[in-house]
Amino acid sequence: MQIAQPYLLFLGDVTDPLAAKTARGIHQWRPEICLGQLRLTSETVSLDLTDMTLQQAQQQGAKTLVIGTANPGGVIPESWQATLLEAAEMGFEIASGMHQRLSEFAPLNDLQQRGLTKLHDVRHYDEPLKVGNGKARSGKRLLTVGTDCSVGKMFSALAIEKALQQSGCKAEFKATGQTGILVAGSGISIDAVVADFISGAVEAISPEFTDHDWDIIEGQGSLFNPSFAGVSLGLLHGAQADALVLCHEIGRPHIRNLPHAKLPSIEQTIEANLQAARLTNPDTQLVGICLNTSAVSEQEAAQLCQDWSKQYHVPVTDPVRFGVAEIAQKIIAI
Repeated sequence: MQIAQPYLLFLGDVTDPLAAKTARGIHQWRPEICLGQLRLTSETVSLDLTDMTLQQAQQQGAKTLVIGTANPGGVIPESWQATLLEAAEMGFEIASGMHQRLSEFAPLNDLQQRGLTKLHDVRHYDEPLKVGNGKARSGKRLLTVGTDCSVGKMFSALAIEKALQQSGCKAEFKATGQTGILVAGSGISIDAVVADFISGAVEAISPEFTDHDWDIIEGQGSLFNPSFAGVSLGLLHGAQADALVLCHEIGRPHIRNLPHAKLPSIEQTIEANLQAARLTNPDTQLVGICLNTSAVSEQEAAQLCQDWSKQYHVPVTDPVRFGVAEIAQKIIAI
């Protein structure tokens, strides 16, 4: 999936700031490809980007209208359809991370069939994939893993990519989830891939390369999450990672949405991920731990990172509070 850039971020008519997290993530990590925002009402949440009409955005060079918000059920509401249809008729590509496919809206699908637009349903993937083979391939790779889902794997991967680039190391973020794909402009949503092809999909996301130094692969789920462990295992095998970064949220009481399921210890998580990763890369090593320390004070967080760094013999940080420079330097040294 290749999505044309730059973007006009479509915020629809949502008023809940959390509903715009996709657009906010794109703007945070790729501000240079966000030309402006399109809001249907003055009450709609804002990213403090320039408000633009479709015509103004097209004149500025926008190529894709990105639906940057979510709503309950992930269904495209009727109030958005006229704007999406107008954009498609003007030649914009349209990208969406909603559960409902854009192509299910018959007028949009007709315009795509006539070659007037391209529709990108990033939560879905329909192209043929090969089964993973585990053969060694050129290039170095890092994969973010976690004690659970939603512990900062995408954020950490993007922060590491940025820190490496700032250090003069050529690194590329490889997306495996819908928001990551919209940030990167390409990728495969792993949770939309049939189980047999997950490792093959990761091999396709990060094939052989010699033109840069590192691929930073966005992790998904957790080996200890009863719902998503299969996705995590396929990622570990397909990535053939040279390096792992473990992500964890301080204070989380149990596996997300499963109060009967205990969180694993950090030691268990490190051991299990290294063992799984070493099936396809015997030299995989842990290079850092990224924590979400929002539940504690900054002083407590700093002390915790210092203590854990001594305990686990790798740099430990909160990417939001303290950055990932030490992890980046350890990666560069490999």
